[in-house]
Amino acid sequence: MSREPETGVPAERLRTTNDRPVRAGRGTVLYWMTAARRLDDNHALERAAGWARELGRPLVILEALRVAYGWASDRLHRFVLDGMAEHRARLDGSRVLYHPYVEPRPGAGSGLLEALGRRACVVVTDDWPCFFLPRMVRAAAGKLDVRLESVDSNGLLPMRTTGRVFSTAHSFRRHLQKELPVWLERFPRGHPLTGDPLPSSGPLPAEIRERWPAADAATLRGDSLALSRLPIDHDVAPAPYHGGGTAAADVLGRFVAERLDRYADGRDHPDEEACSGLSPWLHFGHVSVHRVFRQVAESEGWTPGRLAGEVTGSREGWWRMSAGAEAFLDQLVTWRELGFNRCALTDDYDCYASLPEWARATLEEHATDEREHVYDLAAFEEACTHDPLWNAAQRQLRGEGRIHNYLRMLWGKKILEWTPGPREALDVMIRLNDRWAVDGRDPNSYSGIFWCLGRYDRGWPERAVFGTVRCMTTRSTRRKLTLDAWLERWAG
Repeated sequence: MSREPETGVPAERLRTTNDRPVRAGRGTVLYWMTAARRLDDNHALERAAGWARELGRPLVILEALRVAYGWASDRLHRFVLDGMAEHRARLDGSRVLYHPYVEPRPGAGSGLLEALGRRACVVVTDDWPCFFLPRMVRAAAGKLDVRLESVDSNGLLPMRTTGRVFSTAHSFRRHLQKELPVWLERFPRGHPLTGDPLPSSGPLPAEIRERWPAADAATLRGDSLALSRLPIDHDVAPAPYHGGGTAAADVLGRFVAERLDRYADGRDHPDEEACSGLSPWLHFGHVSVHRVFRQVAESEGWTPGRLAGEVTGSREGWWRMSAGAEAFLDQLVTWRELGFNRCALTDDYDCYASLPEWARATLEEHATDEREHVYDLAAFEEACTHDPLWNAAQRQLRGEGRIHNYLRMLWGKKILEWTPGPREALDVMIRLNDRWAVDGRDPNSYSGIFWCLGRYDRGWPERAVFGTVRCMTTRSTRRKLTLDAWLERWAG
C-alpha cells in the first residue's frame, strides 16, 4: 500500500470516487483537469504533484475540451482554448507532460481517459458540483481500474464540510463567520509545480498520440477557421475578451487598483464601471478565489488577526476591511459559495421544484394572472421586447457574454413578468443564460436565476403575477441607477 503524499491539501477537500487501488507499479500520475483550469493556486494539481513526488512517477496533465457538452459554442470554446494555449506554453520544455485534447466530433474523445488511466498509478481530478461534470466524473470512476480522487478547489470554505443546505445568505454568512477563520490559513500552494523536482516524463505512446492527438497551434489560438470546423454553435461568437490566467490577472489587478475603493457605492450603477468583471475567469477556473482574496487582502494590509470575533451574520464589519472590500467579499465569498453549498448537496438546484415552498405556492396562485406583455423565446433572445432597458441588458449578454450585476436581476424579473407562467420563465432564463453567458452553467448563475423566483429571499407585498415574490420595475431601476452611458452603448 502506498503512503499518502505529504501535501497541504486538506482532507476535507478530498473525495475518493471509486474503490480501486493506487497502482504504484505503473508509469505515471494523471491529473485530469476539468474545472480548475489553472496551474497556480490549485489544490487538485497540488495533490497530483504530491502523488508524483511520493511515487517517483512523471506527472501527466490531461486537459480535454468536448464538443458534445450542452451549449458548446465558439464563445465558450475560444475562452477555454485561451487557457489551454497558455498552459502549453508554460509547460513546454518542463518535466510535466501536458496533453491538450480538443474533440473534433462527438464521441471522438471516448476512451482517452481510460487509456491514460491504464498507465497511471492514480488519477486526480476536480470536484465541481454542477452542469454535466458530476455525471462525467461518476462515469469515469466506474470505468477506471485505478483510484480516482476528486479535489475541491472552488471556494475558501470546502463545500462539503457541512451537510446542511442554507436557505438564506444571512444564515450562511453566520456559518462562514464561525467556520471560515481556520480555512484562511490553509490556502493552496501558489505554484504547486515548483519545489522538489518532479520526475521527467517522456512522450505518450504512439497509439494514444495518433488516436487522440494534441490540439494544434491554430486550434489552441481559437482561429475562426479552426472553430468553424467543429460541430458547435457558431452563432454565439467569441466574447470580446480573452480567457486564461494572464487575462484574469490583468482584470484582477485593475479591479483592485482602480475599482475596489468605489465598489461599495458604485457597483450597482452601470456607468460607474465599479464591478470586478471576474466571473468568467472564476467560472472556468482560470483564476482561484484564493488568489482573488489574497490580492484584495494584501491591498488592504489585512491579516486574519483583524477578524471580528463576534458572529452576527452581518454583511459589514466582520472582515474589518474598507467598505469596498467588505462589499466585494460578500459577493465573492458569501453569495458565490452559497451557490456551491446548494449544488454540492442537492441534485435539483436547477429544477423548479427546488424553489422554497412559499415561492412556489404564490407563483402558482398567480400563474394565470393576466400579463400585459407575453413574449416567446425568440423575442427574448433577439431582444425584441417593448422595454429598451431590458433589450439593452439582453444585447449586453449577447455581445459580451455577461450582464451588469444589478441589471441581471431586473432581466430575470421581467422574464417572469412576460412569460405565460413561472415554469416557462425559468426555462427561458436558464436557456438564455447558459447559451450566451461565459459565466453561465455555474452555481452562482443558478443562484441568481432562482433568486428572481424567490430562492434566498423572503415574501414581499403581494402583486399581480409575482404574488409575494419580490418585484422589480424598469421605472424604479431607471430612477435608482446612473446608466445613461451604459444604455447608450447597448440600446441598439
